[in-house]
Amino acid sequence: MLSFFDKRLLNILIIACLTMVTFFWTFWIFHQSLEIHVIIAVILTRIIASYLLFKDYSLSWSKATQKTFMIKSFVNMMAFLVYMPFFYTVLPVSFFLSELFLYLFTINFFMYLYYMYVNRSKMEKNKNLVIYGAGKAGLRLEEEYRNSHFKIRYFIDDDTKLQHRSIDGIKIISKEVFKNRVKNQMDLLIIALPSENPLVIQKIFNDMEHYFKDIKILPTLEKILSNTPFVEQLKDISVEDLLARHPQDLDKESIANFLKGKKVLVTGAGGSIGSEISKQCLKYGADELYLLDHSEFNLYNIYEAIGSEHVHTFMHSVLDSKRLEKTIQKTQPDIIIHAAAYKHVPLVEDNIEEGILNNIIGTKNCIDLAIKYEVQKFILISTDKAVRPTNVMGATKRVCELYAGNVNSQHTEIVAVRFGNVLGSSGSVIPKFKQQIENGGPITVTHPEITRYFMLIPEACELVLQTAAIAKGGEIFILDMGAPVKIYDLAKKMIELSGKKNIEIQFTGLRPGEKLYEELLINEADKQTQYQSIMVAKDTYYDIEQLNHDIDELVKSDDKIKKLQEIIPEFDHKI
Repeated sequence: MLSFFDKRLLNILIIACLTMVTFFWTFWIFHQSLEIHVIIAVILTRIIASYLLFKDYSLSWSKATQKTFMIKSFVNMMAFLVYMPFFYTVLPVSFFLSELFLYLFTINFFMYLYYMYVNRSKMEKNKNLVIYGAGKAGLRLEEEYRNSHFKIRYFIDDDTKLQHRSIDGIKIISKEVFKNRVKNQMDLLIIALPSENPLVIQKIFNDMEHYFKDIKILPTLEKILSNTPFVEQLKDISVEDLLARHPQDLDKESIANFLKGKKVLVTGAGGSIGSEISKQCLKYGADELYLLDHSEFNLYNIYEAIGSEHVHTFMHSVLDSKRLEKTIQKTQPDIIIHAAAYKHVPLVEDNIEEGILNNIIGTKNCIDLAIKYEVQKFILISTDKAVRPTNVMGATKRVCELYAGNVNSQHTEIVAVRFGNVLGSSGSVIPKFKQQIENGGPITVTHPEITRYFMLIPEACELVLQTAAIAKGGEIFILDMGAPVKIYDLAKKMIELSGKKNIEIQFTGLRPGEKLYEELLINEADKQTQYQSIMVAKDTYYDIEQLNHDIDELVKSDDKIKKLQEIIPEFDHKI
């Protein structure tokens, strides 16, 4: 290895040699002739100007970037301004300008050759890589993969303006051209597009999966770490990536304005929805956060995740009205988000009385106390199963919606937010399928035609908060869940993504109270809000005194299904 002194000496010799070559070249072009001592004086002046005055030697050739070439050019132009006045009487200015441009071209050309030689990959390129996306992320990945076992065969890009061009000799082609060219399966495809739009990712995956042994993607823009190599951030495609919606009209400013400086009480704070809403409340600037849950384990987990001096825990049930009143009286919240509920359809079918008490009476307790203590806003988390319910859980949530929409709320704005399944929540189908695949199968699906709506938990919770920000009271809001997903197709896709073979899918039959198709709308009179992802349902009037009487009768009744059907005529209980 050359020492720093040796490198400087070598730099001087290169500058001297190139200056002589470009000067003699320019002399030949201009048919000029000068005495040798004048030529030597020009060369020495050039070296002194560029080397001593502007420290040309400090620029590394082996680590050169586009900026290095720009600095090199600037340094030599400044040196030109220094030495040219000494010799303009001997030679015309056009001579010196021509020589300067020849010199810059030559020195940058040799710098580039040296850079390519020093930085050439010393690894054997025994694997094939294709990068989908020739934008900034694709360029950065191309640079990071230079010194690896992967040889980049192509860039694929849907932009016709980029097709037929190349990056460092690597052709940019269309998806169709790639399919026609490739005969054998390649090793790796990297989708160099931040995974914001699942429809785009899903389309690329479906089109390209048979041409590659492995496919990886980048995280979402929010999760990409700018100071960490992209190669280290690549991840396998998951079913969540294919189903996530990433709403384009998410209004984070509206959410922040709604929560900033507020005191927020979240019931069911340790559950899947409650815990994420709690995190989002802190993220968007809530001043104090009160976590209420009857489960010590769940409350412990959420507090460990987000605990701070602004987070406080309360461990009791929403059925305990006296304890609940003490909590609300003590905390004086501005906002209550009610996520506490029994949500698992089969369990509630087996425990009807407990489901009615927890879901209906628990909600009624929370709403009544919110009104009593003049809480500014109360948000009830509801479900698509409340629409024309076929099970007790859905029916209880529909009664909660009716109570929220018809109670005399006085100074409290009370709203309900209805949405479908969230990806990865406790007891949901995706964690269950993952565990079944991990165990070698079989995957159990209740019916080949059953469908469900899906949304990521963070997306759903942010939309809940956005909905609360625009609510005026008395509304039932509905989140746009996109197109329903056939569970059988979901199971097949998860098996495929796992890479495991011979995983069987078994059909077990619909469970008590289970629907083939879930609905979000009760009637077509539901209307759009200013956000495409949020709709508001038409009001359903129910005399509140009659509803209170009916709820009391429901609790006392021996035939709770019949009484639920009296309150909700559309309740078609499927056993």
